[in-house]
Amino acid sequence: MSVVASTIASVNQPPSGPPLTDVEEYAAAVLDVVRSIPSGRAMTYGLIAEIVGEELGRGGPRQVGSVLAGSGSRYAHLVPDDDGGPGGDDGDRVPWWRVVNAAGSPPQQHLTEALDALRAEGCPLSKDGRRVNLRRAVWFPEDAEPTALR
Repeated sequence: MSVVASTIASVNQPPSGPPLTDVEEYAAAVLDVVRSIPSGRAMTYGLIAEIVGEELGRGGPRQVGSVLAGSGSRYAHLVPDDDGGPGGDDGDRVPWWRVVNAAGSPPQQHLTEALDALRAEGCPLSKDGRRVNLRRAVWFPEDAEPTALR
């Protein structure tokens, strides 16, 4: 079973409370993929949509962006706070800055904050420092160790 399939399987079986709606199920799967992106690596909205879509059969890059835009409030209840991380706000638990568009650009409204976080993690950036170098930084969740395009 792939990392994403096992993650989605665990999302579909919440430990307590009412079952997730379809929207919450999709959001939880997206957030789990984003939380799995290692420091210094990145994924695109489209790649995340493709991976989650393989398992759930729905969604696209815009839906991934919508989930990330609501991860601090609307979907905060879907992010476990027992991951051994720093706790605090959801930004500590959902590394949104590691998700970029197909050109490698972080969200325009959070560009400086995202690029600062990516630089601090050692993520490969373009020569001008305004985009992620996706050839070197893209990460694919797989059963084996993460790999990058070379």
